[in-house]
Amino acid sequence: MSPEMAHDLSELLGQITGYLYPNEIEIQWSILIVVYPYITGLVAGAFILASLVKVFNVKDVQPTYRLALLTALAFLLVAPMPLLLHLGHPERFYEILLAPNVTSAMAMFGFVYAWYLMGVLLLEVWFEYRRDLIVMGERERGLLGWIHRALSLFSHDTSEASLAFDRKAIRAITIVGIPSAFLLHGYVGFIFGSVKANPWWGSVLMPIVFLMSAIVSGIALVIFLYMMLAAIRKEPVDMRCLDTITSYLFYAVIVDFSLEALDFIHRLYQSEESVKILGKLITHKLFMSLFVLQILIGMFIPLGILIVAKWRKLNDDGRKLLYFTAVILIQLGIFSTRWNVVVGGQLFSKSFRGLMAYKMEVMGIEGFLSAIVLLALPFVILAVLVRVLPTKRLVDEAPKPA
Repeated sequence: MSPEMAHDLSELLGQITGYLYPNEIEIQWSILIVVYPYITGLVAGAFILASLVKVFNVKDVQPTYRLALLTALAFLLVAPMPLLLHLGHPERFYEILLAPNVTSAMAMFGFVYAWYLMGVLLLEVWFEYRRDLIVMGERERGLLGWIHRALSLFSHDTSEASLAFDRKAIRAITIVGIPSAFLLHGYVGFIFGSVKANPWWGSVLMPIVFLMSAIVSGIALVIFLYMMLAAIRKEPVDMRCLDTITSYLFYAVIVDFSLEALDFIHRLYQSEESVKILGKLITHKLFMSLFVLQILIGMFIPLGILIVAKWRKLNDDGRKLLYFTAVILIQLGIFSTRWNVVVGGQLFSKSFRGLMAYKMEVMGIEGFLSAIVLLALPFVILAVLVRVLPTKRLVDEAPKPA
């Protein structure tokens, strides 16, 4: 054995406490599988926020409707990339569609993703922007004008009948899109919850917890983007809209915390043979990421901030500062939640007699830098979408139908 191999082996064994089987020493699901459910959760949460306008007729959140749609689209385009990189041969991704395995929950993701992207999100975005694309296509010249005309499919029909059809189509697509968003992210929790051999994952509440935390993270992200975009454009923030969205966020965080607490209490009440190793896992390996980052910084402190912002008579600037701080902390807490589920479930032995640590590499396909690039890429795509598609409806008169 070379000195390098001996050093790597000793370093690996130094991360182990207790007894682990030889095939359990290596962590199979890395930081990329943490990023994957985090991004899909942002997609589902942003779309649910957008649906408040078209389905539930919450007019106060109208200023964020288009931004929420574009946010969901930008993050959905990146959602499968962590899985493709983790597979090792991303160029073979099309085979999952040519030879589907309907008994595999992981394999069915390709069809769920394709349906949500092309059957729901792209259609809703197109119907929402069709009239504005026609207007901008006739006003503008050059490359941007050609792009707008192409996106409108070179249509010129802006009659009241066509606009009425657009509105009906958007509502129908959104109604279908709500359960589709639940399916997109709920199945991620289903995959983990169906692993009966792993007591950290095997819970019937896992899909529901994933869904609720997705709604929390998506709403918080749209609030963050709305405030950042207003600051960049030097535009005033609609405080009525912001107050309404943060109210929804506040109650969503409470429900999310209640579900996670219920799941934890249920595990303690069962008191299965795994309860001791899970206790050691929480207090030793996941203490910082679970108690400090997820619960304290990512949940309790944002709840306290939102309570102060809601019930103290603060001016607009004071509330905006508190809201902005809260949504950043919430994002940190939700990412920690994904980390604790994905990585935490792999840190104990199947014999329930040992623990190990996960040492994340910096470089490489499944390293820290790859995760940062995947998390930053949706924001780059969103910047392009916002440049091409306006986040505010055009108020000028549309051109007369040809």
